[in-house]
Amino acid sequence: MRTVARWVLAAAMVFAGLSHLLWARKDFQAQVPDALVDGMPLDKDTVVVASGVVEVAFGLALVALPGERRRIGALLAAFFVAVFPGNLDQWRKGRSAFGLDTDRRRYVRLFFQPVLVAWAWWSTRRCA
Repeated sequence: MRTVARWVLAAAMVFAGLSHLLWARKDFQAQVPDALVDGMPLDKDTVVVASGVVEVAFGLALVALPGERRRIGALLAAFFVAVFPGNLDQWRKGRSAFGLDTDRRRYVRLFFQPVLVAWAWWSTRRCA
């Protein structure tokens, strides 16, 4: 079951990363907190592209580096924690993207981030 969960997560990460790079860049920009780019030599699109590259790399690493899966899972869980402020900022500022066009939908979305953290952690651990 963990192997299937890990492969599904890997596919989801590659898909999400490619969507950052190709067809959903504008939507992902809605999740980049203003504070992250204010006064920095970065813009929101650069952050979206960089995070897309990182997501594709995580997806590929989950499959291609089985000996490192625990480390990759921990790093991916940390990544999900690190991007949570973007989801929070999207909700607080009422930015619509990905069909999250109401405060309620944006708020409910916040509760899925811990699921992703748990999924990354659990799927990369060996059964005892």
